[in-house]
Amino acid sequence: MINSVVIMGRLVADPELRTTTSGISRTSFRVAVDRRYQKSGEEKQTDFISCVAWREKADFVSQWFHKGSMIAVQGSLQSRSYEDNNGNKRTAYEVVADNVSFCGSKAESGTGAPAGNMSGAAPAASYSNSTPDDFSQVVDDDDLPF
Repeated sequence: MINSVVIMGRLVADPELRTTTSGISRTSFRVAVDRRYQKSGEEKQTDFISCVAWREKADFVSQWFHKGSMIAVQGSLQSRSYEDNNGNKRTAYEVVADNVSFCGSKAESGTGAPAGNMSGAAPAASYSNSTPDDFSQVVDDDDLPF
């Protein structure tokens, strides 16, 4: 089964960072995403999608993103049931972020923002400039083993 969501849009408000009783960071935020299709003569429609990030990603989002920031979120859609103040049963849907990336211009993301994304992956390797003399040709006349 597949449960994968990718959205890109702007934050509706500043992210809300909270900490659980066990000390785990949780940030909730909403992303405004414009719909692609628009009937002629009608106003553009926008969806407001609730998202949540946990642990290091939560700290990352709350530190580097603010209202109006362009953001890309990749994660999974989850639902949860709850009872409102009037005793009515409700269901909430939210994207649980696995990866969060900057999308706007450097000026939009604020000064000193780190490049790239917060995917939990190791940083990319750095390579030095080399010349063709650094490599030697491999000559192998053997047949493939399969």
